[in-house]
Parts: sequence; structure tokens; C-alpha cells
Amino acid sequence: MPNSLSIKVGVISDTHGYLDPKVLHYFKECHEIWHLGDFGQGVSDVLKENFTLRGVYGNIDDLEVRNCFPEHLFFELQGLKILLIHIGGYPGKYSKKSNDLIHKYKPDLFLCGHSHVCKVMRDSKNYLLHINPGAAGNQGFHLMKTIMRFDLINGKISNLEAIELGLRQRSSAPK
Repeated sequence: MPNSLSIKVGVISDTHGYLDPKVLHYFKECHEIWHLGDFGQGVSDVLKENFTLRGVYGNIDDLEVRNCFPEHLFFELQGLKILLIHIGGYPGKYSKKSNDLIHKYKPDLFLCGHSHVCKVMRDSKNYLLHINPGAAGNQGFHLMKTIMRFDLINGKISNLEAIELGLRQRSSAPK
């Protein structure tokens, strides 16, 4: 059980039905996993079996996933206001929906997926930290599969890590 003043969080997105076995290794000490959409088939089941899971559905997710996860999720943890969504954009270039939600909730931490680009940015206009863990699955244009993890200690993020899982495997024609 985590100390209420220290929580380890794993962040993942765009698995597209493939959960690299390394994810379970890198997240083994995490108290919570936040999935930012495009789970694909079966991924949420594996994550739920092993972790406390929070997540949002993505644009490729079917009705089964959409019935389990919302389009966006706002919550508070250790006094930090946190907003999760799949299609978010970036500071200065947020999607309309994200921009509206940011103005409504005024999060300290904004996390999204969709772009398959691993990126952390400070948004000084909206006073938040923007995190996109990139893509952990094999579908998409990204070359490297990535996830992130961090410690939340007394409402502050520390030890933020971008973790490379290895090159995306391309499907090949049968031989």
C-alpha cells in the first residue's frame, strides 16, 4: 500500500491491442497506471489484473472499452488537479475540447496521448505541466515504443522518467 504522501504512477498510451511484456516489469512498483487511450483489445484487462488503473478511451477503442472508460477524466490526488484525455494537442495548440476542459478544470497536470510523440512541456499560460508518454504499441508511425513513470510526493512530481521499450515491431507478410 502506498504511503499517502508518495505514489508511483505509470503512464501509457496508444497500445493498440499490444502490451509489451516490458511494461509489466517497468510498472511493477507503480501504485497506479494511467492509460491515455487507444487501449485496443485486451490491454485494459491485463492492466486491471495487475494494477489500479485509471484511463480514458481513444479514437480506435471499441464500445467495450468506451463502456469502461470515459472520454476524459478529471480527478485530484494529493491536492494536484489532474486531467486525462486521449486527443489533447500541445500548449498553444490544444484541441478545442481540451482547451475547454483546461479552462473548466484548471488542472495542474494535463496528460494526453494520440500523437505517438513522447513529450513533456510546461504550459506557462495555463500554469500546468503537459505530459504525453508517446506510444507503447506496435501500430503507428513512431519508431520507439515509450512509456513514462514518476513519483508523486506531497503533491509534487519527481523522478519523471521516459522509458524506451524498444523499437516498434512492424508486421511482415507471411513467408
